Amino acid sequence: MSGRVYLVGAGPGDPGLLTVRARELLDQADVVLTDRLVPPGVLDGLRAEVIDVGKVGGGEQVPQEETNRLMVEHAQAGRTVVRLKGGDPFVFGRGGEEAQVLRRAGVPFEVVPGVTAGVAAAAYAGIPVTQRGVAPAVAFVTGHEDPGKPESQLDWAALAAFPGTLVFYMGVRALPRIAAQLMAAGRRGSEPAAVVQRGTLGDQRVVVSTLEKLPNAAARAGMRPPSITVVGPVARLARELAWVGEARPLSGLTVAVTRARAQASALAARLRALGATVVEAPAIAIEPLAVSLPEIAAYDLLCVTSPNGAARLLEEVRDARALAGPTIAAIGPGTAAALREGGIVADIVPERAIAESLVEALRDVPVTRALIARAQDARDVLPDALRARGAEVDVLALYRTVAAPLDDAARAGVDGADYVTFTSASSVRNALEAGATLRGPRLVSIGPVTSAMLREHGLEPHVEASEHTPDGLVDALVADAAR
Repeated sequence: MSGRVYLVGAGPGDPGLLTVRARELLDQADVVLTDRLVPPGVLDGLRAEVIDVGKVGGGEQVPQEETNRLMVEHAQAGRTVVRLKGGDPFVFGRGGEEAQVLRRAGVPFEVVPGVTAGVAAAAYAGIPVTQRGVAPAVAFVTGHEDPGKPESQLDWAALAAFPGTLVFYMGVRALPRIAAQLMAAGRRGSEPAAVVQRGTLGDQRVVVSTLEKLPNAAARAGMRPPSITVVGPVARLARELAWVGEARPLSGLTVAVTRARAQASALAARLRALGATVVEAPAIAIEPLAVSLPEIAAYDLLCVTSPNGAARLLEEVRDARALAGPTIAAIGPGTAAALREGGIVADIVPERAIAESLVEALRDVPVTRALIARAQDARDVLPDALRARGAEVDVLALYRTVAAPLDDAARAGVDGADYVTFTSASSVRNALEAGATLRGPRLVSIGPVTSAMLREHGLEPHVEASEHTPDGLVDALVADAAR
């Protein structure tokens, strides 16, 4: 039985611009054949086999014939295949050629469009590719023609006379030739033009000049692929309509996230929305433990000591009504928020998310029998304090944290980042054991326990969140970056 191939556009770079349909198919796929311009984080956590078939201009190439073979063979073996491409598969993505291969092989396929860089990167640079009264049309043009062709397929005279915006893809290396050809064919050298590098990403760069001067301006700025070039009066609007820098306070900064992958996506998404380039380097993983739940109504106090513990407890009880009866204490605002997602409102929530603060918050609360839902290897500050008051205390270990290996790229990404974020002491310990040095970046800690682990290893946190939650951590990082 034949499988199916989905030719899917991954968008221009910002993972927030991935379509809902693309996300659904990635989660369902058996095999993903991916390009190298796919947005960061998109491939994380997939159950599929991921095969890199990307091409880099001037670098190592995967032959197109090999990509075609893999699509057909995996589909004919009954697998669901996502052929994932940066941007849109039918805009300079060879998606049409691959669809023809599939049709000839009798393999069913579907096309899932993506946001193309020619529109998105320009928009993120403040350049509308069409504008009433300025540019009534837009033409998308390849800046990297097939080197096997003896002559250019482009009609430079028609492009020079085109009454609108020209957007060249993959043409930054050929910029001198493009500008010379357009001007030789009659396009004015004084016309506004711009290059947008890594459009929609946190380290996006923009150079605005004139068509005549743009090649030198781009060379002086060190502009590199992936980039688009925009030629036309709308390019001058970049100076008036630029919005990325002022709207995104972390633009130009790289932030490494060491949180467990299951929890990292939301934190990474918020950082990206603020303009950061995010390196996802999970130093820990969460392993659920098999448990036998006691009768919770038999306790007069239930303490939950982490967001992961809250999530695991809710998974086990399944019905929030099972937690009715005892006073419920959360170790801090982040854990309280995780409980609220399951319909549970904690009765006691200290501001500082450390065991010592919870002990203090429980000082005047009568306790005869307490249940503590936590990680397997958590500190014993809380159970010891309650037992010292004469309470009977049971510990329910719901999960454990284990080290997640960092590959060479992840270690280099962590040590080369501007900031590294830590949301637990175990993420500090495991990142160091995995080979990260943490000597270059500014270190951002979610709270005192995490900071203490950094200091234990001779590292001083540069930033500590006053609210011990992921949102508090981001707020502290943004405030530090603004100084």
